[in-house]
Amino acid sequence: MTDQSPPPASSGFDMNKATIISLLYIAGFIVGITGLVGVILAFVWKDEVAGTWEESHLQFHIMTFVIGLIGSVIGAILSIILIGIPLLIALAIWVLVRSILALLKAQKHEPIDDPKTWLF
Repeated sequence: MTDQSPPPASSGFDMNKATIISLLYIAGFIVGITGLVGVILAFVWKDEVAGTWEESHLQFHIMTFVIGLIGSVIGAILSIILIGIPLLIALAIWVLVRSILALLKAQKHEPIDDPKTWLF
Protein backbone atom coordinates (compact mmCIF):
# COMPACT_ATOMS: atom_id res chain seq x y z
CA MET A 1 0.00 0.00 0.00
CA THR A 2 1.17 3.48 -0.75
CA ASP A 3 0.64 6.41 1.55
CA GLN A 4 -0.74 9.26 -0.54
CA SER A 5 -1.48 11.63 2.30
CA PRO A 6 0.93 14.01 3.98
CA PRO A 7 2.32 13.01 7.36
CA PRO A 8 0.41 14.25 10.38
CA ALA A 9 1.35 17.58 11.84
CA SER A 10 3.78 17.36 14.75
CA SER A 11 1.26 19.07 16.99
CA GLY A 12 -2.49 19.02 16.65
CA PHE A 13 -5.16 16.56 15.73
CA ASP A 14 -5.37 15.13 12.21
CA MET A 15 -9.02 14.77 11.11
CA ASN A 16 -8.59 12.07 8.47
CA LYS A 17 -11.37 9.68 7.47
CA ALA A 18 -10.25 6.91 9.82
CA THR A 19 -10.13 9.35 12.74
CA ILE A 20 -13.61 10.68 11.97
CA ILE A 21 -15.09 7.18 12.00
CA SER A 22 -13.29 6.27 15.24
CA LEU A 23 -14.64 9.42 16.88
CA LEU A 24 -18.16 8.67 15.63
CA TYR A 25 -17.98 5.17 17.13
CA ILE A 26 -16.77 6.55 20.46
CA ALA A 27 -19.45 9.27 20.42
CA GLY A 28 -22.01 6.51 19.85
CA PHE A 29 -21.75 5.62 23.52
CA ILE A 30 -23.26 9.02 24.34
CA VAL A 31 -25.32 9.99 21.30
CA GLY A 32 -26.24 6.52 20.01
CA ILE A 33 -26.83 7.08 16.29
CA THR A 34 -23.29 8.20 15.43
CA GLY A 35 -22.06 4.60 15.19
CA LEU A 36 -24.49 4.03 12.34
CA VAL A 37 -23.31 7.25 10.68
CA GLY A 38 -19.72 6.00 11.06
CA VAL A 39 -20.34 2.69 9.32
CA ILE A 40 -22.24 4.42 6.50
CA LEU A 41 -19.29 6.79 5.98
CA ALA A 42 -16.92 3.80 6.02
CA PHE A 43 -18.85 2.21 3.17
CA VAL A 44 -19.07 5.50 1.25
CA TRP A 45 -15.35 6.28 1.64
CA LYS A 46 -14.13 2.71 1.07
CA ASP A 47 -13.37 3.22 -2.63
CA GLU A 48 -11.77 6.64 -2.06
CA VAL A 49 -9.09 5.24 0.24
CA ALA A 50 -8.25 2.09 -1.74
CA GLY A 51 -4.51 1.48 -1.67
CA THR A 52 -3.81 3.79 1.27
CA TRP A 53 -3.21 3.16 4.96
CA GLU A 54 -6.81 4.24 5.62
CA GLU A 55 -8.21 1.28 3.67
CA SER A 56 -7.35 -1.13 6.49
CA HIS A 57 -8.95 1.23 9.01
CA LEU A 58 -12.26 1.34 7.15
CA GLN A 59 -12.29 -2.47 6.85
CA PHE A 60 -11.54 -2.66 10.58
CA HIS A 61 -14.40 -0.26 11.41
CA ILE A 62 -16.87 -2.11 9.19
CA MET A 63 -15.88 -5.39 10.86
CA THR A 64 -16.25 -3.79 14.30
CA PHE A 65 -19.76 -2.58 13.46
CA VAL A 66 -20.93 -5.91 12.03
CA ILE A 67 -19.61 -7.95 14.97
CA GLY A 68 -20.97 -5.35 17.40
CA LEU A 69 -24.41 -5.45 15.78
CA ILE A 70 -24.58 -9.25 15.83
CA GLY A 71 -23.30 -9.34 19.41
CA SER A 72 -25.83 -6.71 20.48
CA VAL A 73 -28.74 -8.65 19.03
CA ILE A 74 -27.58 -11.86 20.71
CA GLY A 75 -26.93 -9.99 23.98
CA ALA A 76 -30.35 -8.33 23.89
CA ILE A 77 -32.08 -11.66 23.34
CA LEU A 78 -30.06 -13.34 26.11
CA SER A 79 -30.80 -10.45 28.48
CA ILE A 80 -34.19 -12.02 29.05
CA ILE A 81 -32.40 -14.72 31.06
CA LEU A 82 -29.76 -12.25 32.37
CA ILE A 83 -26.85 -13.89 30.53
CA GLY A 84 -26.87 -11.14 27.92
CA ILE A 85 -26.14 -8.30 30.34
CA PRO A 86 -22.47 -9.24 30.92
CA LEU A 87 -22.19 -9.97 27.20
CA LEU A 88 -23.44 -6.47 26.33
CA ILE A 89 -21.03 -4.89 28.82
CA ALA A 90 -18.11 -6.88 27.40
CA LEU A 91 -19.17 -5.97 23.88
CA ALA A 92 -19.29 -2.26 24.73
CA ILE A 93 -15.77 -2.44 26.18
CA TRP A 94 -14.59 -4.36 23.10
CA VAL A 95 -15.98 -1.73 20.69
CA LEU A 96 -14.55 1.11 22.77
CA VAL A 97 -11.06 -0.43 22.94
CA ARG A 98 -11.02 -1.19 19.20
CA SER A 99 -12.14 2.36 18.41
CA ILE A 100 -9.51 3.94 20.64
CA LEU A 101 -6.71 1.76 19.27
CA ALA A 102 -7.79 2.57 15.71
CA LEU A 103 -7.89 6.27 16.59
CA LEU A 104 -4.34 6.15 17.93
CA LYS A 105 -3.08 4.39 14.80
CA ALA A 106 -4.98 6.81 12.56
CA GLN A 107 -3.24 9.75 14.19
CA LYS A 108 0.11 8.15 13.31
CA HIS A 109 -1.09 7.24 9.78
CA GLU A 110 -0.37 3.58 10.52
CA PRO A 111 -2.47 0.84 8.90
CA ILE A 112 -4.29 -1.77 10.96
CA ASP A 113 -2.18 -4.94 10.86
CA ASP A 114 -5.10 -7.37 10.41
CA PRO A 115 -8.38 -5.49 9.83
CA LYS A 116 -10.43 -8.69 9.68
CA THR A 117 -9.42 -9.91 13.14
CA TRP A 118 -11.90 -10.18 15.98
CA LEU A 119 -9.24 -9.11 18.45
CA PHE A 120 -7.47 -5.79 18.65
